[in-house]
Amino acid sequence: MIKFEFFFDCSSPWSYLGFHNVQPMAAEFDVDIIWKPVLVGGIFNMANDSVYKNRDNPVPAKAIWTGKDLQAWARLASITINWPSIFPVNSVKAMRGCFLAIDQGKLVPFATKVCEAYWRDDKDIADDLVLTEIVDAVGMDRADFFDGIADPATKARLRDTTQEVVDRGGFGSPTMFINETEMHFGNDRLPLVRDTFERLSP
Repeated sequence: MIKFEFFFDCSSPWSYLGFHNVQPMAAEFDVDIIWKPVLVGGIFNMANDSVYKNRDNPVPAKAIWTGKDLQAWARLASITINWPSIFPVNSVKAMRGCFLAIDQGKLVPFATKVCEAYWRDDKDIADDLVLTEIVDAVGMDRADFFDGIADPATKARLRDTTQEVVDRGGFGSPTMFINETEMHFGNDRLPLVRDTFERLSP
């Protein structure tokens, strides 16, 4: 049995790609995905503040290449990624909502809608109206959702997973662990995840 954990924040385009791409691969190898929502800004604050320095002083050639690379990955995955007008976005309510979706067995449709709203449709996922649209679309109760994301217990769950990934050596999103200790970072490392699945599968 392979244990596979996927730490992610929907506000990261690479998380969106990894989230989308990892699902059919895990199904192919009959591996259950343990979804771990995090707040990537919290990870950066604790373990990788170089991200902020790079944003303040970007390398022009690298920025152009990164945009091209992102679109190439999106094309390969058959999804649409448009750079949003609000970036970075405050994803805390959406990521707290992921825990409520997990509890209801609706994480995949909920997180997919969040990613599509932000990365495809240029909607502000910090906006309660946008979140309401998503909640309605996946069949979650509005009142329960907004009460739930304001609950101290839900807030603590997001803080705990964010701290957990840092404590285990993570520095961004998506971060993946196979059998507790083998860490992979980024959508582009999924071929390495596949290699491990192949080696460990019966």
